[in-house]
Amino acid sequence: MESSYAIAALSALAQPTRLECFRLLVHHEPEGLPAGELARTLNVPANTLSAHLTILSHAGLVAGERDGRSIIYRANLERLRALTLFLLKDCCGGRAELCAPLVAELAPCC
Repeated sequence: MESSYAIAALSALAQPTRLECFRLLVHHEPEGLPAGELARTLNVPANTLSAHLTILSHAGLVAGERDGRSIIYRANLERLRALTLFLLKDCCGGRAELCAPLVAELAPCC
């Protein structure tokens, strides 16, 4: 991942509603959630949520797919993986024991 993509993703997530929205979509993978349900769950007006989803989409973190009259939004887990790897790449400077606690904490979810 290039730095510019990481900066865009981190900037998109650096706002409470967008972060909560993204985490909610990650939780609902792979089914995703309709935009209306996202707005209700987050207690955000639809037009406000639309603006947040546009920012997340431009950062490559979410994608919407039309399903009849609804748009189903899903988190882009590949982009999340790439961002996480970008942040952690060479985190231990070749000393695996420094990263072991982090890897151990991440492993149970998978």
